[in-house]
Amino acid sequence: MNLPVPRFIRTLYRREPISSFIILVGAVNMVMGGVGERWSLFSLGLVITLLAVALRWWQGQKSQGMITDNKPRRYLPPSTSHQPLPMLTQEHRRP
Repeated sequence: MNLPVPRFIRTLYRREPISSFIILVGAVNMVMGGVGERWSLFSLGLVITLLAVALRWWQGQKSQGMITDNKPRRYLPPSTSHQPLPMLTQEHRRP
């Protein structure tokens, strides 16, 4: 049985563990507040979850802006005329 949802959650949690934990805490507060009809706990969980999602989005936008297209620095010039290596021969040793 191959479930893509747990794999997706696992990769997201490993990528950003702190914001994922905050999202999880907010979601648990939302569920507990919704089931127990405690709307203050539900709204607190909703605010925490939205702040964590905004934090993750902001961190993702910041890291995408830092990516630049730097070409690697080459110390040797590219040469198309490579000379072949000399052939190795076995010399017979005299006993």
